[in-house]
Amino acid sequence: MTALIVRVLERERLVVLSCLLAVTGLAWLYLVADVARMGEMAGMSSAPAPDMTVTAPGGMASGEMSAASAAGPFVMTFLMWSVMMVGMMLPSAAPAILLFLGIARNRRERAGPVPSALAFAAGYIALWVAFSALAAVLQTWLEQLRLLTPMLRSASAAMTGFLLIGAGVYQWLPVKEACLRQCRAPLQTFLFHWRSGAMGAFRMGAQHGLYCLGCCWALMLLLFTAGVMNLLWVAMIAALVFVEKLLPMGHAFARGSGFLMVVAGLYWLVAAA
Repeated sequence: MTALIVRVLERERLVVLSCLLAVTGLAWLYLVADVARMGEMAGMSSAPAPDMTVTAPGGMASGEMSAASAAGPFVMTFLMWSVMMVGMMLPSAAPAILLFLGIARNRRERAGPVPSALAFAAGYIALWVAFSALAAVLQTWLEQLRLLTPMLRSASAAMTGFLLIGAGVYQWLPVKEACLRQCRAPLQTFLFHWRSGAMGAFRMGAQHGLYCLGCCWALMLLLFTAGVMNLLWVAMIAALVFVEKLLPMGHAFARGSGFLMVVAGLYWLVAAA
């Protein structure tokens, strides 16, 4: 009987893990395609184009952007950030999701352990999608101030320095330590704050995502330094998050990386001066 339960649990873990890998893989494929698209657009924008103004039906010139067309770039920016957060954060959340799956099975959730685990993952993703909306607003604002290049990297050495110093200092703050502790060891939270049902699993996933957001939001802003669509930089920050949350000595690694960020930030400020 015990062997049967173990086989069922392993099969359920395989199903959930396969779903997580598929979603993460699709997210990275989208990012690769988006980078290629942006590169083509940058090449086209560098070519000279005739200044043509065509009057559209209703008397509106084609050069005048309507409210609907203005919303288009923001929607694409929001989509890009949402997909990027999924690709970056879901791998480091996989152990917590699998832990939640095991607890859901032991508690014999009515929705079933696999659907409950997937609802938990959906709540986690929803929290990062909400963050993506704020990041898209910030990116749009920085673009309007011309602080970002067409490839979405910092055009200001001073801004790069302040972002690095801010992220580095945050790595040492107690709030970072508290959130990282919850991300690394969510078992106690799961056991003492359990919510039943699919909606309860979704809310628990969002709560876990909130701890991860408190742990990693400053690191996400570093994407504006070397480039939001610099996939090597994106992968490096995702790896930093993974090491902090999952590997031994993650707390010490977070503080060590914070020190290096402050040093790098001071260098950029000196360069700006």
